[in-house]
Amino acid sequence: MRTIIDLPEEQVQRLGELCRREGVSRAEAVRRAVTDYLNAHGVRERQEAFGMWRERQVDGLEYERRLRREWP
Repeated sequence: MRTIIDLPEEQVQRLGELCRREGVSRAEAVRRAVTDYLNAHGVRERQEAFGMWRERQVDGLEYERRLRREWP
């Protein structure tokens, strides 16, 4: 999918220099940057999920057992 983005001139110049050094296109460099950004934020979201049950009185295993007993 094609997307148009606006970058400050300094970023365009720095990106061009990096691409020449790495031997990749600007499109490839942007794809890699977006992948890195999404991966970094995904890790943070998963880390934020830890501890969600700390206020509950029952532990996760007991909760799972209770749910399984309710199933036919």
